[in-house]
Amino acid sequence: MAAVKLKFSSALSSSDPHANPVVIIGIPKNLAKINYHDINVKFGARVPEEIFSSALNSVQSSPDVCPLYLNSATLSPLPTKCSRHNAPSRSHAITKCVHSAAVSGKDSFIVIACEKHDVFPSAIAVARAYPLYSKKTNLSNKLQAGSTSSEKSLITVTVEYLLIGNTSPLTEDECIMLERAAESVRTTARIVDTPCNEMNTDHFLEEISIVAKELGIVPFVIRDKELENQGFGGIYGVGKAALNPPALAVLSHLPKGATKTIAWVGKGIMYDTGGLSIKGKTAMPGMKRDCGGASGILGAFRLAVLTGFKENLHAVFCLAENSVGPLSTRPDDIHTLYSGRTVEINNTDAEGRLVLADGVFYAHKDLKADIILDMATLTGGQSVATGKQHAAVLTNNEHWENAMVNAGLVSGDLTFPIPFCPEFHFSEFNSAVADMKNSVADRSNALSSCAGLFILAHLGFDYPGVWMHVDMAAPVHCGERATGYGVGFLVSLFGRYSNSALLQSIGPIIDEDIAEDARENEKKKMRLN
Repeated sequence: MAAVKLKFSSALSSSDPHANPVVIIGIPKNLAKINYHDINVKFGARVPEEIFSSALNSVQSSPDVCPLYLNSATLSPLPTKCSRHNAPSRSHAITKCVHSAAVSGKDSFIVIACEKHDVFPSAIAVARAYPLYSKKTNLSNKLQAGSTSSEKSLITVTVEYLLIGNTSPLTEDECIMLERAAESVRTTARIVDTPCNEMNTDHFLEEISIVAKELGIVPFVIRDKELENQGFGGIYGVGKAALNPPALAVLSHLPKGATKTIAWVGKGIMYDTGGLSIKGKTAMPGMKRDCGGASGILGAFRLAVLTGFKENLHAVFCLAENSVGPLSTRPDDIHTLYSGRTVEINNTDAEGRLVLADGVFYAHKDLKADIILDMATLTGGQSVATGKQHAAVLTNNEHWENAMVNAGLVSGDLTFPIPFCPEFHFSEFNSAVADMKNSVADRSNALSSCAGLFILAHLGFDYPGVWMHVDMAAPVHCGERATGYGVGFLVSLFGRYSNSALLQSIGPIIDEDIAEDARENEKKKMRLN
């Protein structure tokens, strides 16, 4: 699947399933609304109307895939039932349908019958089904991102939409946006899938440079001993033992007329051995994915800027490899972080919160951000708290908590809140000799909430701005493959600030912003009077 190119179209093209397989995906009630004369262009005269009608009747009562022509033309119904904490688009089921229907070696088509608000999450779901990274030696998987091989060698999978209801078709700009979204998701997943011998801090900085060049941005980077010199005790302390030195990197988008400053801060631990508090032999495999937060932010930043983000947006990448060596941080060491607060290290495997604490305080102090969101594969406790599909979200702002839940539902990158209660939980970090320890005393006391609160503590619990935390340790992968989690979530969460009409339409409305807009309008009226 590494050699697949994804295209998106608002109209159905003529094709023959004998040459170009097609799978038609949708919720049964949407599939039932398909008119044979609208879809028969995909059948090349190989599927008569009576067979199609019979298949439609079949999928209403059975969730099984229904073949229309051999295995080259199929109806693939999505689950009828969908609980209130699942994405209405059934995006996870879409990914499974695409996986099951994929035919290697042939250009193919995916037709999705859905309402317009489900177009974006369905595109994200399709992208997840086609991972880019592979080191398999068979010819079909030799194409890698950046390969010099001709594009003619690529298999093209075209996603076409049958929009249900009285709605306007997708515009060309919207189809371009969907292609960019798919590219960003697949690139994010590729970085997370790539092992550390090919994706260390140097390589991640190269990935940042590629995106920066595409967007016409010059990255800002602080690296190695300069981190220590400038007071970034968290990032430097975590990464100083590795061969490839740690770094803080920033991409900034500063459009004219912006009134807000938003910072996304990503945990980019390129590999996590646990440091001197070393992980066991069964816990360490998969730790290449500990850069998932930073990777998701890189993909989301690219997509947000390409689609016309209207506010100041900074992407802050906290990059380090938590390695073992003569320079490794020791339990009992005390580090002074960028906030000026001191941290007694009692567990070197609780490293992500250290780099993020430096990153969020930098976003506050240096970037003057009004809204700060950090995203990280932070705790194993996340999957216990919210499961494998839902990221755990924590924030000091109720309005944005609701928005994060809604953004998860409309994007398919699901989320669920965990308790925000510093008075109950922050005492877990009490230290006799420093401002705080970096790991909790009692791991059974809201572990994931505590980890997030450690980060906020460096801004201060009285921080007047908006702070949001996304722990996506489990959703970053499904089985042995990365999901590209975070791209869809972030651009949906901040959809109101995009020039893309499609993203604006699904972006949650923030009650706080409505109140602020009302206050501004009232001030304007008073000035006019």
